[in-house]
Parts: sequence; structure tokens; C-alpha cells
Amino acid sequence: MKIQSRLGSFDLTMIVISLVIGVGIFKTPALVAEKAGTPFVFYLAWVAGSLISICGALTFAEIGARMPEAGGFYRIFSQCYHPSIAFVINWAQLIALAGSAAAISLIGAEYIRPIIMPIDMQTEAASRGIALTVMTVLFVVNYLGIKTSSRVQNVLSLLKISMILLFCFAVFGTSSAPAHPTAVIQPQHNILTSLGLALIPVFYTWNGYQYTVNFGADVKHPQRNIPRAIFFSMGIVLILYIAINIAYCRVLGFDNLKGSELIAAKLGSQFFGDAGFKITSLVIFVSVIGYVNTSLLSNPRVYYAMAEDDILPPIFKKLNKKTQVQEFALTFFFGLVALLLVFMDSFEKLLSDITFIHCLALMFGAATVFVLRSRMKGKGYSGFQVFPSVLVPVAFILFLLFVCTSVFIAEPIVALIGLGTCILGFPLYYGIKKLY
Repeated sequence: MKIQSRLGSFDLTMIVISLVIGVGIFKTPALVAEKAGTPFVFYLAWVAGSLISICGALTFAEIGARMPEAGGFYRIFSQCYHPSIAFVINWAQLIALAGSAAAISLIGAEYIRPIIMPIDMQTEAASRGIALTVMTVLFVVNYLGIKTSSRVQNVLSLLKISMILLFCFAVFGTSSAPAHPTAVIQPQHNILTSLGLALIPVFYTWNGYQYTVNFGADVKHPQRNIPRAIFFSMGIVLILYIAINIAYCRVLGFDNLKGSELIAAKLGSQFFGDAGFKITSLVIFVSVIGYVNTSLLSNPRVYYAMAEDDILPPIFKKLNKKTQVQEFALTFFFGLVALLLVFMDSFEKLLSDITFIHCLALMFGAATVFVLRSRMKGKGYSGFQVFPSVLVPVAFILFLLFVCTSVFIAEPIVALIGLGTCILGFPLYYGIKKLY
């Protein structure tokens, strides 16, 4: 059954914003400050990460325009590399993405838990229960259809943008200094090493735009609307990220920012007192809902594409004709996230694991732009092409290699686990192929 195109440019822009702005910007600046050691390296990491991420977004805008298909993040690998490579990369990616959705759900639960539960019930188990409840509600919303979930997503994304702008306007509208002046902190590493370590959480905070290609079959006029949505969304995210990081440092102070928990809620408290903490925590919780909703929208489409190539059982192709929902694929992803919620470890450890796998996938993914260009040369392709055509993708790939190396240096065991997860995909792929 063919997927019908139901998403417009605005819908896709809101989806991309929530794919990128999950909860990272409300938590990872504290990790970036801790790894950077100095304000100079802190801002350098955000500027470098932002510029390179825009290079990546432009690269995937071209890839999405050249291959507008359902589950496009799998399709680019299956058509440009050997099918086993496509399976291995997406197998590892989908596990990492499920872990990311679970981790971010837990962070959202940490923010909302002090507001909705009495002190004696504010336990880790309570957070897991809240996160699981959120996942279940969003599963039901997505099961109702892509139009329902995209409308919910539009509201959540607009609320998220409004909240960040509210903080920024409040900060830039005052001339007050940080409540606790910061001291000059000497970095524990040289600048290059500190920059590499700081880029790990920065890159995580920018991650997500590449999954826009999963909606190729759902988007009206994809060759026009996919690049347009990526341009608008990444421009909005860039402005918001720069502004909110200036706000953190200006109000909380750089030294107080390092390793701090719930930094966005503390920022709200500086302006609005106890009410500010509660309001901020509530809105960040809504932001988390937005990210998790996009995960439930995007990832089942990859399962669908893999089933079309007979790499997953045919049941993953089950599509509701009326709602355009990949029913079994959606249920499977929800079940995987729920299982990970039960066994979730620390956010920072998971962050390194996810970042390493993402970097490997993105390096291979970005390189497909050269394969697609070669295959389409002379065939009259008139869609978007990034400029400069070679420099932008190459710069992005080299940056990913640098981040991968930094993760390996900082967390060698985590990196080896990520590599092992990928390698495990090869026997799994050939085992599945024997069954079909």
C-alpha cells in the first residue's frame, strides 16, 4: 500500500524543530561548560558545532530532495551501499534512537516530578513511571494517524519556541549581573582536547535534522518542501541556541553553569521566583513530549522501508489505509522504548554511546550525496544542491570523524560497545535473509 502525501512545508518545519530541539538545550550546556573549562572554549564549541551542523543539514536537504521516499534514512544506505551495510547502520541507529527517546523521557519526568508529586514520592521509580505514561499517551496519539500527530506536533513546537524566546527577551531586557560572580577556571586539558570533549554534547543537542528524509513519501512536493523546511527550521534553531546559551551564562554565571542540574528551571527562577521554576519545568516537559512525538512519527517509517526490502518481516509493512500509520512498526518501537525505560542508565553515559553511533551513521549517510550525484548526473535533476557542492559535505564528514575520535578518547569502552553493536548487525542480517 502506497503512503499518501499529507504533510506541508509548515508541518515539516515544526517536525524538524522538534527533532533537533528535544531537551538537550535545557541540560547539555552544563555538560558543555564542564568539558570546555573556560567560556572561550564553551562558546567556540557552540559556534563550531552550529556551523558544522548547518553543513550537515544542507547536505541532508539535498539527499532528501534527491530521494523523497518513506524511511529515507534507510533508503539512502540500501541504494548507495551493500544491503548489509544499510541494515547494520540502521540496526544500530534505531537502538540508539530508542535509547535517546527513553533518556529524554526520563529527563522530562525529572522536571515535572517535583510539581505533580509529593516529596516522599519523588523517586527514580516515579520518574520512570511518568516517562512510561507519557510514551503511552503519545503512542495512542500517533496510532490515530499522521495528521493528528502532526497537528499536536505543531502546537508543541510553537510552545517550545515561545518558551525559549521568553527567556531570551527577559535576559536581554535586564542589565543585571550574574547572581554569583564567576571565577576564572583553568581547563584540565589543552584547548583542542577540551573542544573535542565539549563538542560531544553540542553535537547531540544539534542532532535530529537528518531524519527529515524519513518523511519523503509523506511530504507534498518533497523536492521543494524538504529543503525549505530544513532551511527555516535550522535558522530558527541557530538563533534560539545562541540566545539561550548567552542567557545561561549571563544570568547563572559560567562557573555556576558547570555540572548544574535543571539549568533552565534555575534560569526561570532568577526572573519569576518559585512560580518561574514550576512554569519552566512544565514547559520543558512539553518540549520533551514534542521530541518523543517526533521519534514515534519518524522511526516506524524506517522499519517500513526495511520490510519493503525484505530485511524485516512483512508485518512491519502493515499500513492503515485511512490513518497512514505503520501499525506494527509503531507498536514495536514503542515497546522497545518502554523496555529501555526500565533499564536506563545515566544520561551522560548514554549520550556518548548515542553520539558515537550517530556519528558513524552520519558519516556514511552524508557520503551518499556523492553517490546520488554521480547516478543522477545527466538525468535532468533540477532540485536543491548544496553550494559549495564538495566543501560542505566534506567539512561535515571531517567534523564527524573528529567527534568520533573525541568520544573514543573520552569513553573507549562506550565507543567499543557502539562498534560491537554495529558489527553484531552483520550475522543478524544474514540470519534474517536466510529466513526469507
